[in-house]
Amino acid sequence: MGSDQSMLTLVIQAGGESRRMGMDKALAPFLGKSLIERVIGRVAHLADGMIVTTNKPADYAFLGLPLAADVIPGRGALGGLYTALSAAREGLVAVVACDMPFVSAALLAHQRDLLADDSYDAAIPRTAGGTEPFHAVYRRSACLPRVEAAIRADLWRVDAWYAKASLRLLSLEETLPFDPAGLAFWNVNTPEDLVEAQRLARLESDLTP
Repeated sequence: MGSDQSMLTLVIQAGGESRRMGMDKALAPFLGKSLIERVIGRVAHLADGMIVTTNKPADYAFLGLPLAADVIPGRGALGGLYTALSAAREGLVAVVACDMPFVSAALLAHQRDLLADDSYDAAIPRTAGGTEPFHAVYRRSACLPRVEAAIRADLWRVDAWYAKASLRLLSLEETLPFDPAGLAFWNVNTPEDLVEAQRLARLESDLTP
């Protein structure tokens, strides 16, 4: 890549509550490794730098990656995004949830490339259920102050700052070539999800490019 502004920090977010899983889902076993290791293994090759956000650094030291705790604890998903953007050092920041076993590196690369057009602040997929801010790529210089302003205004929704930004929203039709099985945004939330995800992962050569 070219200048620092086109380099990419990959931030894996491991700060969720995991209430329905009954354990820290990032550390749940997944085909012989932890779920977070699976996620990292799928996308690490895209990164110029990598960070894991967690408030339990001792639990994640085994990854051998830089770890970042919440800058403003207790602020939910918006606070998690603020931490990710704050911790990053490269100009572009890919933010990925730790519980997406089918995260698409090809789609993230497409999102990164869309930001070569500097009129966009972020490239975020949009589905019938809403936007996917944790399978997204952000321009740090533009997004960090907007997210910070939303927090200072006591807003809580992770999309509270969208109206102030120039977003490149990706339709389902646009993401499908990079995610033909439609699994990239699937979050593993329960033990049943984990079993099903592992079943699908064993078939992955037939499901993903």
